[in-house]
Amino acid sequence: MTKELKSVVDEFKQAVNMTSKELESWLETEDSQAVGQKKGDDESIGHKSGKRIIELLQKKHNEYSDDDLSHMKKVISYVHRHMAEKPSGDVEHTRWRYSLKNWGHDPLK
Repeated sequence: MTKELKSVVDEFKQAVNMTSKELESWLETEDSQAVGQKKGDDESIGHKSGKRIIELLQKKHNEYSDDDLSHMKKVISYVHRHMAEKPSGDVEHTRWRYSLKNWGHDPLK
């Protein structure tokens, strides 16, 4: 594994703090499906990303494609950017938290 690949994978694992089973269960909820930007269809970008993240979590390091690494970088960027926009007060039942969870990160973990 190259140094860059290891760096991206390590950062991805820090950003995504939900297991594939936790994420899969979350994506089935109404709260998960009610948040996020939609481009023409019924499924939000974040919800689609969550499905992709589940696939990535189930792969071995030597199975990652360039497209997988690109998506990992997108996830890392989204989580960092969204965490910087944390609203004040209790965030447990907020769209902010639900969006982050769609991307594999539960800020209350």
